[in-house]
Parts: sequence; structure tokens; C-alpha cells
Amino acid sequence: MKLNAVYPGTFDPITNGHQDLVRRAARMFERVFVAIAANPNKTPMFPLAMRVDLARRVLGDLPNVEVLGYANLTVDFAREHQVSVILRGLRAVSDFEFEFQLANMSRHLERDIETVFLTPQEQFTFISSTLVREVAVLGGNVSEFVHPIVEAELKKRRRT
Repeated sequence: MKLNAVYPGTFDPITNGHQDLVRRAARMFERVFVAIAANPNKTPMFPLAMRVDLARRVLGDLPNVEVLGYANLTVDFAREHQVSVILRGLRAVSDFEFEFQLANMSRHLERDIETVFLTPQEQFTFISSTLVREVAVLGGNVSEFVHPIVEAELKKRRRT
């Protein structure tokens, strides 16, 4: 039996690590929703519409992946889209405590939705959107960390 999954996050911007997890998840699940959070608690570099657009352009070759923005609880998004699995990435042991808390809260809010953890390929374990933004803003080369489409948008942001 194939299941649907949601991969939630801020994706500010989507990195090669995110892309790696989505591509692998697309082979495991019938449908994968990349749910890009509005997240009012953060001040993203890119507005929600741009983050959704970038992710759609980067992942557009995957027929079973749909990128959507959302502003509610992830479990509510999952219910609305008939998703039974929340996919979360673990880069390092330091990610585990926070992700474990999120998984337990999700289970408390909705018992029928499970959280599954994936680790990225080794070359992506140190990449985070925060670090990519910082390197880009300071004029560093981020071509190894993001898709060329995202790199071009980061360069535009630096000039403005």
C-alpha cells in the first residue's frame, strides 16, 4: 500500500538537501506534498509566494510532487490533503531533539498521522537554509548548495 506524505518547512530557500529528501520521498510515497509554511514567527528572506515558486521550479520534473503554501498547523494541512505521513529531515544529532518534540506534538494532535525521519545524503548534512542565506548575503558562492534557479534569485536579493 502506497501512502501520501507531506514534507513541511519554511524552505527559505529550498536547498539541495531539501531537494534530495523530496526526490527520495517521491520514490517511496505515492504523492508528496511539499508544504511551505508562511511561518509568522520567522522573517524569511523570500515571501511565501516566491518560496513556493522556487520550489515548484526546482521540483517541477517530479510528477507526484505538489508544492503548496500553508499558514495553519501541519496536521491540519495533512488532514485536508488526506496525508498520513509527515516527513522530516534529520541532518545531525542536534536536529533530533526539536524534531522529536514536533513528532510527539503532531501525534498528540492527530493520532492517525505518523512522522517519518529521513537523513540526507552525506554531502548535504551541513547545509541549512540559514547558512545558505548568510553565505549568499555576504557574497559567497552557494552553487554547491542550491539549484541554479535559487542561486540566481539569491544573487538578485544581494543586489537589492
